[in-house]
Amino acid sequence: MNPSARSRTARRFGLTVGVLIIAVVAIWIWHFDVPERLLTLMHQPTQIRNFQRLQEVFPSRMVRRSPAPFRFERSLEDLDVTYRYHGKVSRLDEFLQRTTTLGLLVLKNDRIAYERYFFGATEESRFTSWSVAKSFVSALVGIAIDERRIAGVDRPIAGYVPELKHSGFEQATIKDVLQMSSGVDFNEDYDSAFSDISRMYLMSFLFGSRINAYPARVGSKRPPGEAFDYVSVNTQALGMLVTHVTGKTLAADLEEKLWWPLGMEGDAYWITDRTGADAMEYAFCCLNVTLRDYAKFGRLFLRKGDWNGERIVSEKWVDESLAPDKSYLRLTGPNRPEWARPDWDIGYQYQWWVPAGDDGEFTGIGVWGQYLYVNPRANVVIVKASVDPDFDRDMETIAAFRGIVTALQARRQAPYGQSE
Repeated sequence: MNPSARSRTARRFGLTVGVLIIAVVAIWIWHFDVPERLLTLMHQPTQIRNFQRLQEVFPSRMVRRSPAPFRFERSLEDLDVTYRYHGKVSRLDEFLQRTTTLGLLVLKNDRIAYERYFFGATEESRFTSWSVAKSFVSALVGIAIDERRIAGVDRPIAGYVPELKHSGFEQATIKDVLQMSSGVDFNEDYDSAFSDISRMYLMSFLFGSRINAYPARVGSKRPPGEAFDYVSVNTQALGMLVTHVTGKTLAADLEEKLWWPLGMEGDAYWITDRTGADAMEYAFCCLNVTLRDYAKFGRLFLRKGDWNGERIVSEKWVDESLAPDKSYLRLTGPNRPEWARPDWDIGYQYQWWVPAGDDGEFTGIGVWGQYLYVNPRANVVIVKASVDPDFDRDMETIAAFRGIVTALQARRQAPYGQSE
């Protein structure tokens, strides 16, 4: 057989095998009734519905609502908001439509100043967080340090999580992991079907593989503490840390340490890799919460860990979490990630993004347009839930949030009798 004939035969054989594999996978998926799970990640109409009810699609653990709920007063305003981005003035209403927003809530001076829902969502809808969950996990790590369950962020994470020994995390400190600087070898490209994050979602969401297996077997591509590399497997390792030192599930620890003390009004749900007592939460994502309860968590950090006179998180932890303390964590200029837009001007610290500016802003950011934004100087918290297929709109979103802050401040400064 000549080389070209062998090549054609090999291609035909490879194509046949590929078709058989795809067919087997498709039959498996349909047999086990998981097409909706696949569509949740890939199909916008399904996302619009499921991002409000993810706990009905995947296994989850409940985080029970507080027996003594705290409710914000409401002083709703019909804000006429514009903002400037790349030299163009845009309107907030147009931006909300363009980004397929499901819900937007604005808290000003502890009052709900603006609250709107779209696409059938309501104030009782539990919107999925995606990576905004990372900020919650960071708070649980801080609380464990406050309780002396963890000696400090400079301790090796593998010293608390035996499964991480002999993995890429073996030499990393807890601080390295919090700062996305562990040096582990993991590809977070959401546009690639063959990236580590895509395969992790596929194997765990669809085929039931254990989520903690990924941190335990990940390799290393550089020494820890040298460079920022945003990869979600870091937060899963932090989730393992919290469960080891507390002896509780993440959902149970969240309920005890944050949900009940903050007077959360709604039950939350944290997606898990399976059902049963040995299930593990997806620490890096998939916490499902009402907008009002997200806002309470933002208010806690706005108030530096104090909740109506009760210390929930130490002020030291809050300050430390929001101040990038290494040059490579200021993600602009030569430190800007290759996947970021040229106008990217933001920093990163302990699972929080820190925009450049003088207002002390910080934000949690989740894929497909989830945001928990806090502006301490203006005493504003903004929560946005979306199904935005454009993963690269973070700086424009921050510009829109700044436009909201400006509009609120303008109304408060209006002559007596013309503002609320």
